[in-house]
Parts: sequence; structure tokens; C-alpha cells
Amino acid sequence: MKNKSEEELNTLAKIEKAIIQRYGKEALYDPRDGWTPEKEAAYLEEIKELSKTERDNLLKTIEKYEVNGILVENGLFIKDKVERVCPVCKEYSFDSKDDLYMKRFSCCQKCYYKFVDGREERWNSGWRPSEERINGKRN
Repeated sequence: MKNKSEEELNTLAKIEKAIIQRYGKEALYDPRDGWTPEKEAAYLEEIKELSKTERDNLLKTIEKYEVNGILVENGLFIKDKVERVCPVCKEYSFDSKDDLYMKRFSCCQKCYYKFVDGREERWNSGWRPSEERINGKRN
């Protein structure tokens, strides 16, 4: 009777043979076999050069504007200012999750779940909750 490690080796050999028959010898090639310290150094140098080229190309394409005698990149200007005060409940929010709801539904996330979720059509047609409903005096 064969011991367990011999059976495992035989099974592994059968699997490798099946892979070679189906996909070829290259399928079992280990990429680390041909890797040397010289190849590693050349690869790292190539990456540095590529990174420098990409950085130089990016800097050429960035638009800059002069603002009060200072050059400022175009991407630094925020074009769409997001309101921080919910027009429905009048609460101020620093939460970035509220930005999505403020832009899309003109309300904070809490008001979206309370008044809009599942009733987007009514909300988009102009319906807004009463002050009593907002303050929780009436459901």
C-alpha cells in the first residue's frame, strides 16, 4: 500500500500531465524561474522612466489660470457648490453621503429616506412635506 504523500504526488503528476496535454508546457511555467537581479533592476528603471514620462505629459495637459498673480490648476476650482443646509429639515451636514441626495433630490439623506424613498415621482413633481410632518408632530 502506498503512503499518502506518494498518492498525492501521483495525483499531482496526473494533473500536471493533463494540463500540459490541454494547454501546453507554457501553462506550467513559473515566471520567477527566469527572473534575475539584473532583470529586476532593468524593470525598476523602466518603470521610473515610464512614470516620469507620464508625469511630464500630465503636467503639459493641465490647464492653469492666473488668480491674483498666482497660477492655479483648473481642477482646484469647485464648479458645483453643494449646499450644506437641507432645504427640507434645515439641518446642516458635513456628511459626504448627503451630497448625492442634495444634488439629486434637494434634501439630505435622512429626509430622502423619510419623505422621498419609493415616492420619487411625487417628489419630482413638486410635493414637499408640511412643517408639522417635518418636525414629527404628525406622521
